[in-house]
Amino acid sequence: MSGIPSVNLQDFLSEDKNRNEKFIKEIGSAFEDIGFVALSGHFLSDELVKNLYDEVRNFFNLPQEVKDSYEIPGIGGQRGYTSFGKEHAKGKKEGDLKEFWHFGQYVEDNPKLEAEYPENVIVKELPNFNVIGKETFKMLEKTAKYVLRALALHLGLEETYFDDYIKNGNSILRPIHYPPITSEPKNAIRAAAHGDINLITLLMGAQGKGLQVMNHQGEWVDAIAQPNELMINVGDMLSRLTNNKLKSTIHQVVNPPRELWGTSRYSIPYFMHPVSDMPLNCLDNCVDAENPKQYEDITAGEFLHERLIDLGLIKK
Repeated sequence: MSGIPSVNLQDFLSEDKNRNEKFIKEIGSAFEDIGFVALSGHFLSDELVKNLYDEVRNFFNLPQEVKDSYEIPGIGGQRGYTSFGKEHAKGKKEGDLKEFWHFGQYVEDNPKLEAEYPENVIVKELPNFNVIGKETFKMLEKTAKYVLRALALHLGLEETYFDDYIKNGNSILRPIHYPPITSEPKNAIRAAAHGDINLITLLMGAQGKGLQVMNHQGEWVDAIAQPNELMINVGDMLSRLTNNKLKSTIHQVVNPPRELWGTSRYSIPYFMHPVSDMPLNCLDNCVDAENPKQYEDITAGEFLHERLIDLGLIKK
């Protein structure tokens, strides 16, 4: 597994206490060490995954003027389409070599948040696109909830510590298309080195080479999942909350070898965000004399806004 540990969520969901504890220990250790883990036993069926990829390819194959009609101004790319090269990594000027779509939260029983979040954008040319997107969003959200429950126990918190914060959270499902490379990129790669903003990211589509993770020695390690695995990593919000006990790891998507420039790559991350008023203040049990508090107090919403400015998606 090229340096990335593998775990099975069914161990945590089992009624066998030893399997539960094994999962909690394995995922906690992985997130303290390299910040990434490959996870099987999730809630996505093979059929749903296939259907989603079919719909995603159908969308990105639409004429550019049709895709452009779904790019919504004034919302920082939080819903709908974001065109090629528009997003860049923090501290970079060159845009990443990608275009993407955002499905956002499907709010239940909360008019305040329903008004706060942008509406999901409906693609009228593809009647199944939004249906399959919503189903995938829900299954990844369910998977993420149990991963966070295991992490809460690892951190010495109540198992359901995160539940209320992630219910109706500002999460995003992002199908990404990295188009064929047609000329020598100038200082640009498919996704420049970055850390994620959110609590945890669940990534579909890490089955081939491309995704790389920086280990503690400063070396780039290939992160390649098995066909039935999601790649999961710690985001900056969770790292901040745990005072860097759980590591948000820098990662990138590199360009393929020249002989593969003519091929597209698709990957689909699910960014698990909490509600915007969740405090990201360092947890008391993650702060001591050897590990003094490293971050100022901030809410998830304030932190997200700062980072969207850094990414060039919101103007100051």
